[in-house]
Amino acid sequence: AMGNWLVNHWFSAAVLVAWLGINIFLFTYYFLFFDRDPRYFYTRAILGSALAWARASAKCLNFNSMLILLPICRNLLSFLRGTCSCCRRTLRKQLDHNLTFHKLVAYALALLTAVHTIAHLFNLERYNDSQQATDGSLPAVLSKMHLQGSNWLNPIHSNQTTVEYVAFTTIPGLTGVIITLVLILMVTSSMEFIRRNYFEVFWYTHHLFIIYFIGLAIHGIAGLVRGQTEESMEEVPPNRCARYLTQKEDNCWHDCCKDPEFGSIPAESWKWVLGPVLLYIFERILRIWRARQKVVVTKVVMHPARVLELQMQKRGFRMEVGQYIFVNCPAISLLEWHPFTLTSAPEEDFFSIHIRAAGDWTERLIDIFQQQKPRIEVDGPFGTASEDVFQYEVAMLVGAGIGVTPFASILKSIWFKFQHADQTLKTKKIYFYWLCRDTGAFAWFNDLLASLEQKMAESGRADFLTYRLFLTGWNTSIANNVALHFDTAVDTVTGLRHKTIFGRPMWNTEFAAVAEAHPRSVVGVFLCGPEALAKSLQKSCHQHSSLDPRKVQFYFNKENF
Repeated sequence: AMGNWLVNHWFSAAVLVAWLGINIFLFTYYFLFFDRDPRYFYTRAILGSALAWARASAKCLNFNSMLILLPICRNLLSFLRGTCSCCRRTLRKQLDHNLTFHKLVAYALALLTAVHTIAHLFNLERYNDSQQATDGSLPAVLSKMHLQGSNWLNPIHSNQTTVEYVAFTTIPGLTGVIITLVLILMVTSSMEFIRRNYFEVFWYTHHLFIIYFIGLAIHGIAGLVRGQTEESMEEVPPNRCARYLTQKEDNCWHDCCKDPEFGSIPAESWKWVLGPVLLYIFERILRIWRARQKVVVTKVVMHPARVLELQMQKRGFRMEVGQYIFVNCPAISLLEWHPFTLTSAPEEDFFSIHIRAAGDWTERLIDIFQQQKPRIEVDGPFGTASEDVFQYEVAMLVGAGIGVTPFASILKSIWFKFQHADQTLKTKKIYFYWLCRDTGAFAWFNDLLASLEQKMAESGRADFLTYRLFLTGWNTSIANNVALHFDTAVDTVTGLRHKTIFGRPMWNTEFAAVAEAHPRSVVGVFLCGPEALAKSLQKSCHQHSSLDPRKVQFYFNKENF
């Protein structure tokens, strides 16, 4: 199973190992550097090992801040996906893990921020203690150096200073507090529940990233943490001269040392993040330019259960199955862009989306379209795993709840390809599993399945598509209805030929049946649905793939939103 996973995810695994490796290397290297380098001998005399903890975590924070923007450059990823269309599908598919990587880097930033902040709280406490010490110890002597001129090592020059005062009145303190608050807001507002139900909250708090990067760039400018300068190191190396600071001899004429000179560590965060920030600015300009191109809404259909279908046209718009677009309605909000999966097939002369009422923005959009046709802006399309569906001889498509939407596009496109005997279609058989609580909000999808079923039967291809509908939330009235019409050929819930199954699928049974029916095929498993379902499908893919590469192999794909 592990071998199979590596075959499917070698690129993801390589990226993960490289990312972890670089983080571990940076942390270890700089920890040892600041813990042992003689230039920081005097700094360590005051701060101890908290210096190394703060500096090592700072390096890793810079590295991860450099990476965080790259996975969300949608146009860049689309470009990469296009340029490696000649590569193996497993490599192209890895680009769909962009949001997973983005979240991973974000969690690393949160953890490193905690380490960095705690280390600096210790540092401030030690700086303060050393400034107030009067015992003639090395930290105390070093902390009094500012009294003799501009040369200082301890940034705290007053006995009245508190940790809170430094945190809110110095550039590093204030920017550190702001960055940390921004990070807390961004991480908490991007939880699945908030993203799904209060997309606006997620959208607006995520744009605090602008403040994060500005704060990061100026965070180290004041250079409060200092080390001994190169010239001073040559003239008065600490291993020879440190003792003279605490025990000054009056009659020393040949062996005495001058006081060491100190200099700031230059701010360097901006160097790490400049490239990705410029790339991201270019990405945003590209999005604005693409969004300005005119979109014509050719048809508006209001489906049952408040589902709005928009059919649109835009010059030069070319889509693939299972792609998605970002939609903006200036009449509601100039800033908000919401992602929607395309439900049309590339062969159709329009592109369409189905919008269900879920949150303020969608509610308002549906209300507006019931009265008039407002201006719509579209950015995209952007590619995801479903494009690869025609590359597999056998495809297992699993849609849960609203997750059936990309499969509307796929199923329609397959039917068009059949009609025109398209040579690019390698697919010989499709298994479609639809899981939902109730079919109310998906009456439109029901109609689509019914019409496809009819058309496939008419062209003698009825056996090409096998589908199962699993109703996971059913009540007694449905049960009674089913009992009454048990022997009818058409299903009572959906009106389709294939019976609806009540309850959840037994994936082991389903996979075993597919493996038995196609003993030598490569089977693509496509899911648009929740994470828990992804895990059980992935597990089934591993369990049912043959160890012999010539026999049945299951490859798992997941839509990312």
